[in-house]
Amino acid sequence: MAKTTATKLEARVRTPAGSRATRRLRREGRVPGVLYGGGQDPIAFDVDARELRHALAARGAVLDVSLGSETASAVLKHADRHPVRGETIHIDLLRVRLDVAIQSTVVLELQGAEDAPGVREGGILEQVTREVNIEALPTEIPESIVVDVSGMAMQDTLHLSAVTPPEGVTLLDDLETVVATITPPRLSTEVEEEIEQETEVVGEAQPAAEAEGAAEGDTGEEAAAAGEGE
Repeated sequence: MAKTTATKLEARVRTPAGSRATRRLRREGRVPGVLYGGGQDPIAFDVDARELRHALAARGAVLDVSLGSETASAVLKHADRHPVRGETIHIDLLRVRLDVAIQSTVVLELQGAEDAPGVREGGILEQVTREVNIEALPTEIPESIVVDVSGMAMQDTLHLSAVTPPEGVTLLDDLETVVATITPPRLSTEVEEEIEQETEVVGEAQPAAEAEGAAEGDTGEEAAAAGEGE
């Protein structure tokens, strides 16, 4: 739940060109991007792919972007990734002021699941909400918010209202949002199928027995009728 710290990112200004130039940049191990915001014109740039990967390792990291003679504080606004390899192929950065709060998305990290009474009884813990929207100063944005679930019992539901954010962080989502639940274990598919089969067998056996009994009753009645005739 450590707060993010500023990370230096060396970038070079580029002139927007066609897709051929962009592909050449990527072959050279560079990632193209654009820096927006701050009341200034957008600036196209490119950065070393490995350096960018390390800079973005901390979620919500504040970047000190060096662009020639300018250094700007920025955060990641959007990243395009390769559909197969998953590597970043383009980024958009947003200028920020370190003294002005911004909105961001933060991961919820469940802690203490193994100690939860409901889990110890065999219940299934399900994390329903994995990310929340927050507002905080750029340097106060945590990498994640830890949620203690060690006190959850069977059939318990934990709402966002029970989550305590770090100092300086405001939760923006509905406090009635369900974060996690613990439900009783469900029967396995094999067990369910066996129960269904046994039920079907029992259901089929009862009509057969009734039919057999009815047939015996008919025979007895016929015999009695024959005796009366004699």
